[in-house]
Parts: sequence; C-alpha cells; structure tokens
Amino acid sequence: MPTNPHEALLRPRDGDALRAELRHTASLADVPVLFGGEVHDGNLLLSEFIGTRTNGLKGLTVPATSGLGGRVAHQRRPASVPDYRTALNITHHFDAPVLGEGLRSVIAVPVVVGGISRAVLYAAVREATPIGDRTAELLTLSGRRLATEIAIRDEVDRRLRMLGTRDTASGPGDAAVSEGIREAHAELRSLAQDTTDGALRGRLRAVADALAGLLVDDAEPSAVALSPRELDVLSHIALGCTNNEVAHRLSLGSETVKSYLRSAMGKLDARSRHEAVVTARKLGLLP
Repeated sequence: MPTNPHEALLRPRDGDALRAELRHTASLADVPVLFGGEVHDGNLLLSEFIGTRTNGLKGLTVPATSGLGGRVAHQRRPASVPDYRTALNITHHFDAPVLGEGLRSVIAVPVVVGGISRAVLYAAVREATPIGDRTAELLTLSGRRLATEIAIRDEVDRRLRMLGTRDTASGPGDAAVSEGIREAHAELRSLAQDTTDGALRGRLRAVADALAGLLVDDAEPSAVALSPRELDVLSHIALGCTNNEVAHRLSLGSETVKSYLRSAMGKLDARSRHEAVVTARKLGLLP
C-alpha cells in the first residue's frame, strides 16, 4: 500500500502499458501470436498474451540467458529463431510450453531503459517461416515506445521521492526545498506533455496540481482557469527560464511560448511575467 499520498496517483502498472503496445502491434501486424512480460531481478515473467490457445506460457518465469527471451533480456538486443524446435542458438528449457502452444518461428525484442532490460515483447507464428520484416519493425517500435514510457514513469517516481525530503526540512520556507518542489512541478508538467499514455498524463498533471498548493498556506479562491499549456509555460517561467529556454524544454516554438505567456498574463491581469508568477502562486496555481 502506498505510504506517500502522491503514490495513490502513480504509478500505473507497467504491464498495462505493455499490453497496450502488444494490442497496438496486433492491430497493424499480420501475426497470430503476441506476448510479453516484465523483467524483475533479471528474471522475465510472461504475463500478457494475444492469440494464444493454451495457458502453458502464462506466468512462466524465464531466467537470464535461458530460452530466447532470457537471452534477449541478457544481451539487450532483439533476436529471432525461424524454427524454435530445431534452433541451436538457444537453450530448450521451455520447449514444452512453447511447442505445446504450437509456436515455431519467434522474434523477441527487449525493452531497454537506462541500459537495463525491463521487459521483453514477442511475436510468433505457428509455421517454421521467418517473421516478416514489417512485424519485426512494428515490434521494435513498440519496444522503443514502451521504453520511453517506463523511463518517464521512473523519472516521475524519482522526482516524488526527492520531495520526501520536504518532511524533514525546516518548513515551507526552506529555500532549497521550495526550489526543489518548483523544479519537480515544472518537470512533471513537461513529462505529462511527453507521454503518449492519456491516463498517465492525467495522473501527472494531478500530482503537479497537488504540488502547486504545497508552498501556499492560504491560497486565495481562484476564478482563473489557465490551460495546461499556459501552466506548462508559466511553471518554467517561474524557474527563471527565458522564452527560448522554455521553448526548448517544452519542444515549442518561441513565438508559441510568447503566445501562451501573453494569454496567461491576460487571465491573471498581470503586467509582467514576474507579476504573473506571483499572482499564480497566490492563487495556488503554481508552487
């Protein structure tokens, strides 16, 4: 059970994101079987399946270097076998469940984050014919997207752990802690924009909104509603970033940043960027 109140909002199961990638690949690739699982402590646990006919692979634990998946996880690069039954470059510890499912040609792709395999995605057919290049490419792209998604979630968790130091600090006025909260708030908003997972984006913004009120004891009731992008821009302006720096951080054009900033200033009835930040903080819109 989460001990940090923000952990209730994060972290969604990485297995759900893995399943979504498999479904996406299934919608585009002409391949009957897709499956995969997460890697924990070097062991791959198969948990997500599309197109399987038996339960032989469900819950299977694949140690590092064992079978095709263990080898892929260990070497951190894709590999395939045109005929699993006769393949000489893998161990055959899992022949019973694999062949019991009728799988012959198999490709496996690792999901590598920070140099560590975090999951493995598979595509397979029941004939001894090589997996097509299109399927291999789609599976590889899914692996990359999933790696990006997991990396974002890891960074969010790291930022939230950093905020735990606030509990031992001297109080909301502690300059270093206050600055850390503001940096985390801006980073969470950036990460929310980067993720392709709509549910995760909503959770990230919810945590950012919760952070916005941490440094304000009595925020004034706000009738001002800033758009997500206006808040994104203003949160980085609050860190002292120039318009060009904000544009770089948020992958926006400089003129677009200026437009969002002008709009936010208008809503906040502010005559300068500094005044806009001060007003947003008083209203609890920024930490």
